[in-house]
Amino acid sequence: MVKKILIGAAVVVVLLAATVAYMMNRSRTLSPSGEAALTNAGLTVSVKYSRPSVRGRLIFGTKEQGALQPYGAYWRLGANEATEITFNKNVNFNGQPVDAGTYAMYAIPEEGGFEIILNSETGYWGAFEPDHSKDFLKTKVQSQAGASAVEQYTISTLPMEQGVNVLFEWSDIRWSIPVTVQ
Repeated sequence: MVKKILIGAAVVVVLLAATVAYMMNRSRTLSPSGEAALTNAGLTVSVKYSRPSVRGRLIFGTKEQGALQPYGAYWRLGANEATEITFNKNVNFNGQPVDAGTYAMYAIPEEGGFEIILNSETGYWGAFEPDHSKDFLKTKVQSQAGASAVEQYTISTLPMEQGVNVLFEWSDIRWSIPVTVQ
């Protein structure tokens, strides 16, 4: 009898582990990892994120419209793990000073723009909001309509004078954040 209970428990544990592994892998195939990195003027900026797709959904808008990322709500700037940005030097991030290092980066979508937040806590699963007491920078950027719709969320790094311009594109919206050497 004890042997049957142990075998049954082992089967349940294996099935649970297989289900968790499947769900983790499924999420990654729907939103694969991405990385954007560039060195310019001695400054290296790299961003690690996940790349969800539009798949016929309204991405930015109100809750009443059924938007995936409603205005005023936390967004991890991707999917899966929290988006992280790394600077090899002290920088000005959209004009505000930031020390060299790696930071979690997330946003609050707004009509016509985004509030971008850097947080000192890294390595957390992005679906859960970060510890807001570790937010140390908040800045606003304006968004604009893209020249064409972008199906899969994309972050690019482009050279600019004395630094790197980090460009975000998804659906019919795009915005950028200048990062320059201090």
